[in-house]
Amino acid sequence: MGSIVPPRPGVSGAGAGRAAPDPLLRCTPAGTNVLESRVLKEDMANLKSQIKRDRQNRRRRARNQAVRSEVKTRTKTALRAAETGSEDMAVRLQLALKRIDKAAAKGVIHTNQAARRKSRLVRRFAALVEERSGE
Repeated sequence: MGSIVPPRPGVSGAGAGRAAPDPLLRCTPAGTNVLESRVLKEDMANLKSQIKRDRQNRRRRARNQAVRSEVKTRTKTALRAAETGSEDMAVRLQLALKRIDKAAAKGVIHTNQAARRKSRLVRRFAALVEERSGE
């Protein structure tokens, strides 16, 4: 990390005696951390099998992120449909539950997490529908 820099002569106020920023931790215009990019290059594997494993893991991570994102999106659309009382709200709930089950079957989320998400979704959905019917 940064070291404490003695105050410069003739400088007082906010900059005096503060820790100097670490030049390795500055951010680039793209928003990526310079230190992270250096570490990634330095930690590049030497073994061919490990390079392949890293490549596979990057692909799997991207695929898993897409599945998780879709689960969240389907959940939100189901809840939004229940809030507005749209005609296809039951279909949207079924699609959300199906997507959660698929994510669990693929191993993207744990089966217990899938059960918990489905349970919470159905309870929230039922509460929203009941709230709309009570109005």
